[in-house]
Amino acid sequence: MKHFSDLFKAVDATTKTTEKVNAMVDFFAVADDSDKLWAIALFTSRRPRRTVKTAQLRTLAYEVSGIPQWLFEESYHIVGDLAETIALVLPTSDTDKQEHSLSYWINYIYQLKGADEDHVSQQIRSAWDVLPSDERFIFNKLITGGWRIGVSQKLLTRALARHLKTDEASMAHRLMGDWTPLTTSWEELIESPQAADLLSRPYPFYLAYGLDVPFDTIAPASEWQAERKWDGIRGQLIMRQEELFLWSRGEELITSKFPEFEALQAVGLDNYVLDGEIMPYSDQPLSFHQLQTRIGRKNITKKILADTPVKMIAYDLLEYNGEDIRNQPLRERRRLLELVYNDHLKTSGVILLSEVIDADDWKTLAQVRATSRQHKAEGLMLKHLDSPYLAGRKRGDWWKWKIDPMTIDAVMLYAQRGHGRRANLYSDYTFAVWDGEALVPFAKAYSGLTDKEMGEITAWVRKNTKEQFGPVSSVQPVQVFELAFEGINPSKRHKSGVAVRFPRILRWRKDKPASEANTLADLHGLIEMTTSAG
Repeated sequence: MKHFSDLFKAVDATTKTTEKVNAMVDFFAVADDSDKLWAIALFTSRRPRRTVKTAQLRTLAYEVSGIPQWLFEESYHIVGDLAETIALVLPTSDTDKQEHSLSYWINYIYQLKGADEDHVSQQIRSAWDVLPSDERFIFNKLITGGWRIGVSQKLLTRALARHLKTDEASMAHRLMGDWTPLTTSWEELIESPQAADLLSRPYPFYLAYGLDVPFDTIAPASEWQAERKWDGIRGQLIMRQEELFLWSRGEELITSKFPEFEALQAVGLDNYVLDGEIMPYSDQPLSFHQLQTRIGRKNITKKILADTPVKMIAYDLLEYNGEDIRNQPLRERRRLLELVYNDHLKTSGVILLSEVIDADDWKTLAQVRATSRQHKAEGLMLKHLDSPYLAGRKRGDWWKWKIDPMTIDAVMLYAQRGHGRRANLYSDYTFAVWDGEALVPFAKAYSGLTDKEMGEITAWVRKNTKEQFGPVSSVQPVQVFELAFEGINPSKRHKSGVAVRFPRILRWRKDKPASEANTLADLHGLIEMTTSAG
């Protein structure tokens, strides 16, 4: 496991993408095929399932290290990572160290599943005895499953393409789909000429950048296709050899969660792939909150289907008659999409065609964007008519031009220490608004502040803590922050009765006393505004 341990340390020690890619290329050059495959799986969130309860692992760490539970827990709150904390507190072992591969230790952990606690404890102790400190850390990570590796799939794909001397696009496609090292091999996934031809395999999604330049400087509006940006689940719908597959952007196969799309098997069209947005939809788009309540259900009942119907708003065609057409310009893909929709998909009742907004100048598009909430949309998507469908996030051809978020001024009630590099900083915060004379919590946020601001807040929290609950501090309710969020809905699960979507901090309102923060009535007013729009 030394090769993987060295790779982990190398990518964790730098923020430079070139150095990360070089480290991965070096790893692929020396690791065996099984370890290379498991490394790819770990870097793409296909980690092994947890076979040991965290509570048992902690108890074992107390016993082996010989330190009291309270001291271990305090150490954990400072370090911020359970696997690392255990590796740090374990005593040095006199047992001869043994070198085994990454795949050996993963299989070792898998064999613990279902075993009695005494056997599990004995096996973990034995592993700790023969592993060097750095590899103990990796072993613990494999057990806990808490991987946070600073490697994007884009960088991984780049490293693999360099290692195999192939192009990144085809490599990105090979990594897509529902595979694990338990069911495939390096040769089958990466090297086989037929690897990209698996029936259910989706294409890498093309992602847009947020528009961060003046909109009227990127090109004349006539060169762009403008569509509404919907708030649903990005998905690819695949129909190949009369079999239907539905994939989320997170590479989760979600076909069974949306049985409505089985209607497509009766429309007389096969061997195509759609890219679009899965939306809760009746006569008009419904709120994403309604879709969330459905996603979490294991069983999709008739009542759920009736209460939260869904459709896909299709905005791209990636495969047609079994042929990959991603390299064709958008204008041609759109022509084929309209042809396929009008001749076949329209009658299914579950596919809608994304509306292209007819506007030849930026002023008109800006006016359309301003009305987005009336259409239950988040803004506009801008796609250059000559653009191919690429893999990953590319700059220049696709932009998302979102409307300004909703904002509210809220009071900080709790602050929590972060993890990893933020373990010594209070970086996660709970915010409240006024309901009469009481402050009611309604949102948590952890992004939007600079490191300097976080350090300043941390110093303030340490001086103004009322009560301590492990890593969480209850603080004096005097600091006001402006929060931004994309949506708001009523919620029975929250004490405040509201749930906000993607809350983040816009600024620290040092100029504003807590008494002037917003109220729960203000939040309900935002709900009424969004509900009545359109």
